[in-house]
Amino acid sequence: MSVVAQTKWSKIYIDGVWREGSSERTCIVTNPYNQQVITELKFANRDNINHAYEASQRAQREWEQTSPYVRAGIMEQAAKLFEERRVELVDLLVQESGSSKLKANVEVDCSIGDIKAAAAYPLKMTSQILASAIPGKENRVYRDPIGVVGAITPWNWPLYLSIRVVAPAIATGNGIVLKADPQTPISGGLVIAEIFEQAGVPKGLFNVIVADLEEIGDSFVEHPIPEVISFTGSTAAGRNIGSLAVKNLKKPALELGGNNVFIVLDDADVDKAVSAACFGKYMHQGQICIAINRMIVDRSIYPAFVEKFKEATARAKVGDPANDDVVIGPLINQKQVDRILKLIDTSVNEGATLLQRGQVHGQLMEPFILTDVTNDMAIAQNEVFGPVAIIIPVDGEEEAIRVANDSPFGLSGAVYSGSVERGIKVAKRIKTGMIHVNDQTVNVEPNVPFGGEKHSGLGRYCGDWGLDEFTTVKWISVQKEPREYPFS
Repeated sequence: MSVVAQTKWSKIYIDGVWREGSSERTCIVTNPYNQQVITELKFANRDNINHAYEASQRAQREWEQTSPYVRAGIMEQAAKLFEERRVELVDLLVQESGSSKLKANVEVDCSIGDIKAAAAYPLKMTSQILASAIPGKENRVYRDPIGVVGAITPWNWPLYLSIRVVAPAIATGNGIVLKADPQTPISGGLVIAEIFEQAGVPKGLFNVIVADLEEIGDSFVEHPIPEVISFTGSTAAGRNIGSLAVKNLKKPALELGGNNVFIVLDDADVDKAVSAACFGKYMHQGQICIAINRMIVDRSIYPAFVEKFKEATARAKVGDPANDDVVIGPLINQKQVDRILKLIDTSVNEGATLLQRGQVHGQLMEPFILTDVTNDMAIAQNEVFGPVAIIIPVDGEEEAIRVANDSPFGLSGAVYSGSVERGIKVAKRIKTGMIHVNDQTVNVEPNVPFGGEKHSGLGRYCGDWGLDEFTTVKWISVQKEPREYPFS
């Protein structure tokens, strides 16, 4: 695997210029598998944030007047460039985020899909003429860009979760300032800026900063210019960001934590359910907001499911994600490892059975399997975000539904059944933004709504629902004939 040259990604991107951040603090980016330094760069400070927002606002005023065909063409060119640079992007994701090559390729595919979908947005920003109760009046409704978007994106799917905001925001005529996570600033922001620059995005419209939260505080969210604040991350952080956004009369778009269920009903094909569960649990070490967190299995097939799941887990290779056959790579940092181990210990003390204890080597964590879990245990009430399988036995369909809904989260889910119609009926009773019948929980497509219920977020990304998040509508009435007023 090639090593990224440190000088290549040592600057942030503001107003169309690659420049050093103005902070005295330094961001050191390391490979989570071997701790090798990938790059170092100076953080942005509040002055840099202000510069980025002002540049974006200035460029956006002209950009929204640009032909929709030009905007669509830039999106199509960006998608082409992403495909041409696939090998490089995969390599970056492997090095910077600990992604397996499988996961990294899926992430690139998802990113390209969203960019291509965004290429259709400019031509979907149509106007309408609506009837009026007033004689001689015509009501026109226009869909306009919302202005400037402030985006805060995470480290776990850094490329895709940034593209999911950047592509629709730019395509619909907005400017954007992206705050990439300091653990993955290259794949989560800098390489995206470079590609969109090459695709023809105007100078100043798209800006990428990397900042230390201790230094900038809430200034990124509270700045007066952005009209939308998009955030993907934990529910705790999202609650604060959403509160700040609303307080400053900005629109929040939040995709937050999950405690996703994988329900296996008594008529399910156990072998197929196990295969799906293994993928949905261990993809990217379980560090996915829509990964399986709780496996809820009917007691009548529980022993068979547990046995076969353990066998399938043994086939998931753990190691250096640069190797083609590795499924489970390192966790993003040591803090995550320590948090997960504490959750496991707490739940064992609460009565869970530790069926399989994986070995832990630094940030590399082999799979753990906990059985006989009850829904009130710490491991079931919290988003694990690691390679830890939690299997909860239940007595029948009704208890499965009750346990599934007994959580403040509602992001993704899945139901396995021998009857598709039965699976659909159960799926409709689960309070969640997304749920999949006879599949696992890790699904995303560019033309369907992505988002959660309850504490899992506000709003929807992707498809026409994403169009709604980054645009606004304006009513203009036209009085074509003289109007009679009751007094004048």
